Amino acid sequence: MRKVKYLNNRDLLKQIHISKNSFSSYTDDDYHRFDIILPSLEKVNRLTIAEAKRNQADRIGKAAYEAARMSGDKKTKLAQVTPDWRKIEKTSLVFRIMTFDHIPKAPGRKRKTKTIADEHERCNFPPFQHWKFDENDNLVCVGKSHWEGGMQNGSFSKGHGRVTEELGRMFLKLADRYGTRSNWRGYTYNDEMRAQAVLQLSQIGLQFDESKSENPFAYYTAAVTNSFTRVLNIEKKNQNIRDDILQENNLNPSFTRQNENVFKEDKEKLAEFYKSIRRPKADY
Repeated sequence: MRKVKYLNNRDLLKQIHISKNSFSSYTDDDYHRFDIILPSLEKVNRLTIAEAKRNQADRIGKAAYEAARMSGDKKTKLAQVTPDWRKIEKTSLVFRIMTFDHIPKAPGRKRKTKTIADEHERCNFPPFQHWKFDENDNLVCVGKSHWEGGMQNGSFSKGHGRVTEELGRMFLKLADRYGTRSNWRGYTYNDEMRAQAVLQLSQIGLQFDESKSENPFAYYTAAVTNSFTRVLNIEKKNQNIRDDILQENNLNPSFTRQNENVFKEDKEKLAEFYKSIRRPKADY
């Protein structure tokens, strides 16, 4: 049987996109799709416009190809349903601009500001705006993240959206599958590790920046690894404290501490043995 991956980047990116849209406002529902991500409006030029057209053509082609496969058509090829990017109108392109221009300032939130994000209100994911060309070839703003209402008469808001239920199930599945790995499943506090991982994912889940990477699976896996390791270090520290208290009261510590003491004694005896049989250096 063909091995099926329980999570993939395409599904994760889709749910991340839907979740972020719930915190955003657009002049039209179709403008939530973007064709390219840029750091500023100054980067909109002939080259980035051509790249955006290619991205849109690829997206349209893949959607048509998947629809044909779902309908049972296995003869249709991807190249046949992918439009020519040169024929795509510039007015149909949507540019995602990563910016804090619409985020209110928050003086005093941090003593020392290292990045531009420290000067504004804290957001649950990097803020952005969507721009497109109108009929007069002028760039107009058609969408803002962390926003409610119109582009001109709306207001900043970061509490009206929510993470999709599907993305939440993905977080649970990722933590559960990671907890079954051979180097983690033997611990008695494995449930605490999974719970800490799910809590961490719920906090940083939307902080994934699509402009820097297209691999959210690696981003989330690193967060889960750090959560498991954090719980392990805390439990080890607590166990050492318990063993110290037991030894101070002339009681037997845990088997881990006893084995450590035995291993330490054997290591010292072995070192003394090798030291006793070591030959002196020859004099030449």
